[in-house]
Amino acid sequence: MGTARPTPAAPTQGRGELREQPPPARGRTTVLRPHPDLSLLVHRRSVAVAVALLAVLLAAMTASASLGQTYISLAEVWHTLRTGNGPYDLVVNELRVPRIMLGALVGAALGLAGALIQTVTRNPLASPDVIGVGHGAAAATVLALATGVVSSPGAMPVVSVVGGLVAAALVYVLAWRRGMQASRFVLTGVGIGVALSAVVQLYLTDSELEAAEQVKLWLTGSLNGRGREQAGPLGVVLLLCLPALVWASRAARPLGLDVDTAAALGVRVNRVRLGLTVLGVVLAATATGAAGPIGFVALTSPQLARRLTRTPQLPLLCSALTGAFVLVAADLAARTLLPPLEIPVGALTSLVGGPYLLWLLGRRTAVR
Repeated sequence: MGTARPTPAAPTQGRGELREQPPPARGRTTVLRPHPDLSLLVHRRSVAVAVALLAVLLAAMTASASLGQTYISLAEVWHTLRTGNGPYDLVVNELRVPRIMLGALVGAALGLAGALIQTVTRNPLASPDVIGVGHGAAAATVLALATGVVSSPGAMPVVSVVGGLVAAALVYVLAWRRGMQASRFVLTGVGIGVALSAVVQLYLTDSELEAAEQVKLWLTGSLNGRGREQAGPLGVVLLLCLPALVWASRAARPLGLDVDTAAALGVRVNRVRLGLTVLGVVLAATATGAAGPIGFVALTSPQLARRLTRTPQLPLLCSALTGAFVLVAADLAARTLLPPLEIPVGALTSLVGGPYLLWLLGRRTAVR
């Protein structure tokens, strides 16, 4: 009689990282073969969740176009969008719809960035605003606004991307010690973020009152007064990043294994991590330049999407749709909770995201 082969142990992860979860059960995936040389593995629950999230997002966008200090019926909203004129043309086509589109794009970019950064670090507590990327983008944009070096709204995303990339490169260099350990990467990012925040606060204390008020308004993170000028560059960045996101959805799968196993399979772990990090930084920094630093959307959206899809990896498409819905719904609440006062959406997401972070820290099943 032959001896039974021992079952290989599941890969373990370091302290403070996500635990490895089992792969999806059989019967939950479908293999599509559109071409004899091409096969696609489709997770049916993820497809269903993506369709449901898209429907909920469209419902939230429709409600946001209708509700506000001036209530507009859905029939009037559709008529105004279709004809481009009418008594509500200014409110619908110039104020609400561009703002809604910007909120959806910013939320999608933050959701994608959070999923990529958490995949690299394998830590549910990591996000661009936690590891210093958002602070770097904010510092660069604030200095550009305050000094008058850049005054065009369309150039702000470029400034934010540069600041985010510089901050991420600094974190990467300081955290590298013969390899990249997730906990060291996160802690280094937190330290860099605190230092950059101190630089911004120091500048605000010495700046003129008018410039300081403008900077403080931007730092709260808000969609008020923003629209097509900010949504256009962000939409272009998302389109340009689409091929890289397709690559990222495939390249991120082996990172769920431990480093030795992934390397044995031929995966260049450090190069893949670097590529995913750069892509996440570009998306987060561009979103920050468009709407200011909006906290906790990038932190919560990937984890919510993962719990909905029940997949071992963080789903990029569902993370983007979740982030878009969260930000559109939060902006609607910020506009309608305390009329005529409008709450900055960044303050509202931080108010909700703070308790979520504390809950995540207290869960022993998520963090060792």
